[in-house]
Amino acid sequence: MPFNKVMLLRGRPALLVSPVSRLCERAFSGRPAPSRFESWESVVGLEIHAQINSESKLFSSSRVQFAAPPNSTVSFFDASLPGTLPVINRRCIEAAVMTGLALNCTVNKKSLFDRKHYFYADLPAGYQITQQRLPIAVNGNLTYRHQVGTKWNEMVTKCVRIKQVQLEQDSGKSLHDDLRRQTLIDLNRAGVGLMEIVMEPDMSCGEEAAAAVRELQLILQALETSLANMAEGQMRVDANISVHHPGEPLGVRTEVKNLNSARFLAKAIDYEIQRQIKVLDNGGTILNETRSFDYKHGSTIPMRDKEGKQDYRFMPEPNLPPLILYDSKSLPPANMDPEQVVNIDLIKERLPELPSITRERLVEQYGILPEQSYILVNEDGLQEYFETVVKCSQINPKRIIAWLIKDLLGHIRLLNITIKQSPVKPIYLAELLTLLENGDISSSAAKQVFQELCKGVEKTPAQIVKEENLWLLKDMRQLEEICQGIIEGHKAEVAAIRQGNLKIMNKLIGLVQKTTKGKADPVLVKKILEEKVLS
Repeated sequence: MPFNKVMLLRGRPALLVSPVSRLCERAFSGRPAPSRFESWESVVGLEIHAQINSESKLFSSSRVQFAAPPNSTVSFFDASLPGTLPVINRRCIEAAVMTGLALNCTVNKKSLFDRKHYFYADLPAGYQITQQRLPIAVNGNLTYRHQVGTKWNEMVTKCVRIKQVQLEQDSGKSLHDDLRRQTLIDLNRAGVGLMEIVMEPDMSCGEEAAAAVRELQLILQALETSLANMAEGQMRVDANISVHHPGEPLGVRTEVKNLNSARFLAKAIDYEIQRQIKVLDNGGTILNETRSFDYKHGSTIPMRDKEGKQDYRFMPEPNLPPLILYDSKSLPPANMDPEQVVNIDLIKERLPELPSITRERLVEQYGILPEQSYILVNEDGLQEYFETVVKCSQINPKRIIAWLIKDLLGHIRLLNITIKQSPVKPIYLAELLTLLENGDISSSAAKQVFQELCKGVEKTPAQIVKEENLWLLKDMRQLEEICQGIIEGHKAEVAAIRQGNLKIMNKLIGLVQKTTKGKADPVLVKKILEEKVLS
């Protein structure tokens, strides 16, 4: 019987060619790079491994559970006991097909499984079941945007080609005990279903790679084919990097393994580019090796020589038949159990709204800028927060998005928390902006209330305004008295205004605001001052 599993992305080395950008150089050194770097081009490739969102493993009925007790979710097949055979998980097949379709791939109606041989302690069979010869999906593309300047709206659109999407099983995990000088093996992860996604050579630096990985992560989460939580190892990235002079053959590449955050991915790639340039400029040679990223020091370090295809001794998996998929043009045999049929067309119909479509909808529906839609979608939980504020108020969405980007995001990033952990509830922000929009409080008072909400107080904005007496002062008689006092105390400024220096009027308005502690309606104040000074 088929089982449910979890998905993970993994790809073979792919190369990406482009000039080494000044952005990468700044990310590496914190200052403009020397001009000698401009004579190099960088080549970057990604293998992305995403754990399939499934209840059980790829070829066994063992459950998938993060942080389960060691070796508590291991079947006889996972441990490679003699005589055990793989039974493929239907959920993993559907997840891979859906992911391929979302990435604009061609789904192969026939795909094959292979054995990839290598000998690690956490791979009990001595080989991994994967799809080397004929994967489940090929020839797709992924469009993404990334920031090229220091401002949030300085973005460019890029497209990276997807070489293939393939199914494979994960290995176990080695746990190193330095104190006892021993390594323990946990096979809970062994056999978990992965999707390996290979990107073609269309990127050039760490920021581009990180942006592409983040877009892929959003797609997988929208599809629910993978939770893609990099902190929990549900999405891991290997990067292949090389440099060469323009017009010359590609250089020798190195592979940086198991990068588990977009930030570390960008740093590792940019460091490795500059390291290789420095080695070559000093007359050295680049070794074809596998390296790891030391996040504490921000550098890559050697691990081992890089294996080639011949080292893996690929061979057809004898215990699994070809994987056959169907669509409306290739119906399955009449005597085949419908429950065993994976229909490509039906999966295509179930595709949800993808991030790119969501961004277009937000721009059209709310009249916001494309750059703002990227921030809403890319920041986990921000889109839901924004739409909740819109529903709870009658405020122009453009004003809401300005508060979200400048004030709310700035606050949560300062505290290093997520939108979902924000102490400012969407309904409170909606109430605060309504008070501001209706002219009940000034903008400075709104900022003061917002800071109180950021402290996590269990009070509504209206309660804070009442307690702090922040209501906007609109009494015309009282405002006229205050303005008259300011005019009489600043005769030189009044004379300058009457002589044509109208900019000084702002100083008088500011003095009125200071006197009223920001509670005066600036529109009324300006009107009163103009009448008294200029009439």
